[in-house]
Amino acid sequence: MKFSIGGSLKLAFRPWVEGLENIPAEGPAILASNHLSFSDSFFLPAVLDRKVTFIAKAEYFTSPGVKGKLTAAFFKGVGQLPVDRSGARGAGEAAIKSGIEVIERGELFGIYPEGTRSPDGRLYRGKPGGLARVALATGAPVIPVAMIDTEKIQPPGKVVPKLMRPGIRIGKPLDFSRYHGMDGDRFILRSVTDEVMYEIMKLSGQEYVDIYATAAKRQIADADKAAKAEKAESEKAEKAARAEAEKAAQADRTAE
Repeated sequence: MKFSIGGSLKLAFRPWVEGLENIPAEGPAILASNHLSFSDSFFLPAVLDRKVTFIAKAEYFTSPGVKGKLTAAFFKGVGQLPVDRSGARGAGEAAIKSGIEVIERGELFGIYPEGTRSPDGRLYRGKPGGLARVALATGAPVIPVAMIDTEKIQPPGKVVPKLMRPGIRIGKPLDFSRYHGMDGDRFILRSVTDEVMYEIMKLSGQEYVDIYATAAKRQIADADKAAKAEKAESEKAEKAARAEAEKAAQADRTAE
C-alpha cells in the first residue's frame, strides 16, 4: 500500500503532517484517531514509515461479487484485521484481542475510539472498551491523532474523492501505566478514553458532542425519516386539494 497507493495519495493530495516525530521508530504504540472518512485508513498509514494495523468490519472481507473480492484482497494485503460486528459484545472482545496481539508483536495498532465515522464532522464520545482496555492490558503508549478535512475529500457515500489537501496532526504519547491492571474498572476505562478524546479534540479543533456517534446517526436517520414522512403527507394533502379543486371546477362547468 505504501509503495503503490500510498505514493499516489501523497503525490495527488499532498497531505500535510504535524508531529511526525511523536511516532516511535520502533516498539508498540496505539494510534487513536478521530474518524471523518473512509480514506482516514489510507492517509494516516501513507505518511508513516511504519505499518499501522487497523481493525476493519468483517463485511469488507466477505462482500460478494468482483468488487467484494477486490476489497477483501486489498484489506488482507495491507494486513487489516476483520472483526464481526453482528454481536456488540463479541465484536468488542474480538477487537480487544486483535489489538493486544498487534501490540505484543511490537507494532502500531490503529483504532477509532468513536467506533464509527462522524456523521457531521463533529467529534463524538469515545467508546471505553477497545482503546482503554488494550492500553491498560499492554502498557503501550496512546498517541492521539487528528485527521483534518478528510470528510471534505470523501464524504460518506461518495466514491470519487475530491482533490484537496488533508491534514494530520499527531500528538505527544499519553502514558497510562498508572492504571496498569485496572482494565476491569469501568470508571478508569471511561477516564482513560475521555482523556484521549480531549487530546484529539485539541488537535482537531472539532466541536465535541457528549453522545456516541452511533446514537447521533440514529437521531439523524430518524429526523430524515420524519421529514420524508411529513413531505409525503404534505404532497398527499396537496394532491387531494388539487383533485378536489378540479372536481369543483368540473362541477361548475357542468352546471354552466
